[in-house]
Amino acid sequence: MMPAMQDTAVHLSDRHFRTIADLIEGQVGIKLPQGKRLMLEGRLHKRVRALNFSDLNEYVENLFEAEHFDTELTHLIDVVTTNKTDFFREPQHFTFMRDVAVPALLKSHGRRNANLKIWSSASSTGMEAYTTAMVLDDMTRNGSRFQYRILGTDISTAVLRLAKTAIYTRDVLAPVPENFVKRYFLSSRDKLRGEVRVVPELRRMTHFMRMNLMDSSYPVDRDVDIIFCRNVLIYFERETQRKVIEQLCSHLRPGGYLLVGHSESMIHSAVPGLKQVQPTIFKV
Repeated sequence: MMPAMQDTAVHLSDRHFRTIADLIEGQVGIKLPQGKRLMLEGRLHKRVRALNFSDLNEYVENLFEAEHFDTELTHLIDVVTTNKTDFFREPQHFTFMRDVAVPALLKSHGRRNANLKIWSSASSTGMEAYTTAMVLDDMTRNGSRFQYRILGTDISTAVLRLAKTAIYTRDVLAPVPENFVKRYFLSSRDKLRGEVRVVPELRRMTHFMRMNLMDSSYPVDRDVDIIFCRNVLIYFERETQRKVIEQLCSHLRPGGYLLVGHSESMIHSAVPGLKQVQPTIFKV
């Protein structure tokens, strides 16, 4: 009996899978092992249909056409990047920010009405940035004297569009304290839509822009107080992790904090001068 032939309309050839995997690792540092192949094929079918290609392999063959490569690369990055996020994800980080980091930073600023700068460097759909805004705004309502600005960056244009609109389905609010839901979210007039939107006061304090952590330099201030870089470093090789961490830390003010994900708690060993405060919290 002859072995079953691969359905070329549905599957990538080995060569074309390697082409995409190499391109993605080179552009954004993310490795695509064979175990991600079916996921990649499934996500690419929408682009194949949108561009009227006959199959996945024809799509890859045409990917490098000069006139549309940059545009299509943006779509491809949107397809392959993972954007898992939640409000108050890893909540102990926000407790630490409120109880330890912000008081220490205000003291080091040494003046009333300090202006804190917070950077969510893998912001996805904005939930991390808006959680930060809620916590900081609540602190100012309870007597803390400071101003703040929050920057959210991500490689994916698709998630940045969602972050900028700040519209979410009501079901994602489960981790948000009830008093914060009432204070910081507006409900859609159309109850059937089940949507909420972050209030304008917080949206005004939060700015989003596209940025690649693999870039040789970042268009970000050099006196940031707190940087979140959570659950993205795990997708990078160790040397890439080191370069990204060094680059991020160069944007922290002395005494500033870097917060990483729970599976990334050992990254500090690659960067001299980075002090571990808690398993996933570091200080320069």
